[in-house]
Amino acid sequence: MRNPARPRLLPVAAALTLALTGAGLAGCSSSGDSPGSSGGSAGPAELTVWIMRDSVTDGYLAKFKSDFEATHAGTTLDIQIQEWDGIGQKITSALASKDAPDVIEVGNTQVAQYAASGGVHDLSDKVTELEGADWIPGLAEPGKIDGKQYGIPWYAANRVVIYHKDLFAQAGITAPPKTREEWIADTEKLNAGGNDGIYLAGQTWYALAGFVWDEGGDLAVKGSDGKWKGALDTPQARAGVEFYKKLQALGKGPKDSDEAKPLQAEVFAKGKSAQVISTPGGANAIIKANPALKDKLGFFPIPGKTADKPGAVFTGGSDLVIPEASKHQAAAYEVVKALAGAKWQSEMAKEMSYVPNRTSLAGVLAGNEGAVAMAAGAVSGRGTPNSPNWAAVEANNPIKQYMTQVLTGADPDAAGKTASEAITKALNSAS
Repeated sequence: MRNPARPRLLPVAAALTLALTGAGLAGCSSSGDSPGSSGGSAGPAELTVWIMRDSVTDGYLAKFKSDFEATHAGTTLDIQIQEWDGIGQKITSALASKDAPDVIEVGNTQVAQYAASGGVHDLSDKVTELEGADWIPGLAEPGKIDGKQYGIPWYAANRVVIYHKDLFAQAGITAPPKTREEWIADTEKLNAGGNDGIYLAGQTWYALAGFVWDEGGDLAVKGSDGKWKGALDTPQARAGVEFYKKLQALGKGPKDSDEAKPLQAEVFAKGKSAQVISTPGGANAIIKANPALKDKLGFFPIPGKTADKPGAVFTGGSDLVIPEASKHQAAAYEVVKALAGAKWQSEMAKEMSYVPNRTSLAGVLAGNEGAVAMAAGAVSGRGTPNSPNWAAVEANNPIKQYMTQVLTGADPDAAGKTASEAITKALNSAS
């Protein structure tokens, strides 16, 4: 299932040519590394690599394929583009087979689910070589399950605030806010003259998660007994949702739906909303709906409680994993190492406006205002609770129900208790 938080930052070209992508589940050649070993030779092999549609451009993949094959004599890459719809079951089946692809791109929140199957290779011994100490925490943490690194961070993206420069100027605001207090004060000024200070739907739960994290809380916590417990009935969650309620009231966003109903980019494109919380790529959709807003949009990180640190944000993105059933694990690792390395991380950041996986590479985004704001926020990035059952929570999302209840007057503690019980049940159910 497609990770709903994974942003599509820029339009991308059509799929690669048939010669590059191949079709279906391609088998691996019998030569190369022995299964289950990431040691030994990374020598000649035909590697099957699954990349999700629209993650990167076909031009980027073509350049990577050409460069990798030129620098790894005898190795060829069969890069196959996969669709998000139905990908969960497809990957699960592949991991259980004896003829799995060699490298798979997975949504960062999906790593725990796949690792629980036992079919993903442990890459903990490669973290130092891959400069894991420099990885963005919100992207690295979801790939680490029970102390073992199964997913290698590939790229990140997170939400920022997109704002209407003209409306800020009309309100006399000369610089974006850096603290929650300033943010509320500015939004109150903007919420006048027929304009909305902010368009924020009532069930934008990824934004709420950031506010809860800023308060020191979480959506769920894992106990010493290995059991998960929902955590929306805590003082920290209450403080987070009360800030959300205060902010959301400074606009006309619906209290009973999320940012997709209606599409918040289309609402913002009408020109009456001063701010919206979105990935920077949301600006493309806004401009498409209203070309007159081109050059009128600005970006800033979601403000934190103090000026020295942006607010916490959910870090979406992708990790790279190597199946245990890969017949070429050492060669597959070389692919992962290259894609996660400085050269191809820098190329990706420039071409896709993604945040690279290392904090030290943030400078490659200079000149791209939206991406710079996103990279600044990524420092405070987090992931959803690292449970293989998290998808069950999102399937019948009690967090959304909790938010609507609080925004429409319910007691936060009572609503939080109900939501926490639902989360606890979903996370501890047998997979």
